[in-house]
Amino acid sequence: MPDMLVRLYDLPESRVSRLGPDIGIRRALAPERRTVVSWIEERFGAGWAGEAEAAFSSTPTRIHIALFAGRLVGFACHDVTALGFFGPTGVDEAMRGKGIGEALLIESLAAMRAAGYAYAIIGGAGPTQFYARAVGAVEIPGSTPGIYAGMLSPVEPSGT
Repeated sequence: MPDMLVRLYDLPESRVSRLGPDIGIRRALAPERRTVVSWIEERFGAGWAGEAEAAFSSTPTRIHIALFAGRLVGFACHDVTALGFFGPTGVDEAMRGKGIGEALLIESLAAMRAAGYAYAIIGGAGPTQFYARAVGAVEIPGSTPGIYAGMLSPVEPSGT
């Protein structure tokens, strides 16, 4: 999967107000770390959970969460695997198609812009058409496999 480049000085307006009254997006708080990281690991695996843990290592945190009626339904990280990188991000399967992923993306990228970045890299972008449509991201030629090449795989317990 290629990396993509986003112009942060040309982001679309926030999408949070379009989500409806029961859905909100905010930065996660340090006391929520274990809850959020466990939720991510259950749905998206150990790799993304590890990146989410790194997002809690600064103040303010570098992870936005989406809540539906007070329940965690999505997340987006930035500046975790490398400075200037957006991701990982994910939305609970039952809540997809409601604009939550796009709203998380824009809020996280806006936080990067507020921190002084002019550009962001979406590392190993899976849904490239989504990112191109949502924020005008463009593929970076020759960026596959990128920074994630040669990463260790999670080790399964041996039972001993």
